[in-house]
Amino acid sequence: MVFVAIGLSILAILVVFYEGSCGIDHLMITGNIESYEQSLDPEMCEDLVEKIDLFNDGCKPQIETLDCG
Repeated sequence: MVFVAIGLSILAILVVFYEGSCGIDHLMITGNIESYEQSLDPEMCEDLVEKIDLFNDGCKPQIETLDCG
């Protein structure tokens, strides 16, 4: 039981602190897109387009780029 708890703790720490994780980045961008769709803030859109382009350069699946126009 103790070994399982230690293993899960180590796994959770690795997931939280692993930078460059495409899965986590995908979730964050998806959440930001939902926020943008509610606010329709043009500055937020431009920032999201930059984040999406960087994500698409290094990760798969690709995220469709927003149309800020």
